[in-house]
Amino acid sequence: MPPSQDPDRLSTSHESDDSALTFEQVLERVERSLQELKERHAQIEHDQQLQKNLEERSQMIRSQLRQSKSSSLKLELQKLEKQLEELEFNLESRLFSWAGFKEVFWQAVRFGGLGIAVGWSLAFYTLKNPAPNNTSPAPQTLAP
Repeated sequence: MPPSQDPDRLSTSHESDDSALTFEQVLERVERSLQELKERHAQIEHDQQLQKNLEERSQMIRSQLRQSKSSSLKLELQKLEKQLEELEFNLESRLFSWAGFKEVFWQAVRFGGLGIAVGWSLAFYTLKNPAPNNTSPAPQTLAP
């Protein structure tokens, strides 16, 4: 029988293909996650720089607004404040996403539930088997 037709080799070859395929899939997933993380980091840095620039511009407009009460300055200040709020929201939503808290959330649910179950078990055990009362008579004093 030729080596390519050996059933033992075929099964071994098939298993190694599966593990190689799985390894390649995992590697691709890790690479995608890394690329997404890099993109998110670059976007956050860009947004932080933009936020800093908008805050500086906002401070300049506020100082100009104190000197002259111009309606165009008020409108520009309102636009800047709105942009700053949107940037803060974007930064917060990028830093804290459900995907980041997913594992922590389920661990808290799992161990919190386990803690409740252990607590109830101990409570039921103590209700069924109460501790004995140590009601010994009070020590008597000798009267002369």
